[in-house]
Amino acid sequence: MKARILHNPRCSKSREALAILKDAGADVEVVEYLKDAPSAGELRRLYEKAGMSPRDGLRTAEPGAKLLRDADDATLLEAMASDPILIERPLVETEKGVRLGRPPERVREIL
Repeated sequence: MKARILHNPRCSKSREALAILKDAGADVEVVEYLKDAPSAGELRRLYEKAGMSPRDGLRTAEPGAKLLRDADDATLLEAMASDPILIERPLVETEKGVRLGRPPERVREIL
């Protein structure tokens, strides 16, 4: 099985999700999204596939997220693409779907 993870190696939840994927034998493409940020269009595609709104994918603990309190989806996606620290992680995609790995065990749903 192929899997793609938007990953931050400094995040324990992201490391746990990556370990789950590797333990399951997945062929994992690791995207360090802080270095290689996804576009607004790619984020839209992932969130739609996950059945989530962009607001569900916003890392609300970040100071920049407070400025987006009343923003629409398009504005949120553009903000996350331009400042990827605003993207909640880890975001995992397989042929079975997309899951936000919070908690990390949720990625098992798409293995």
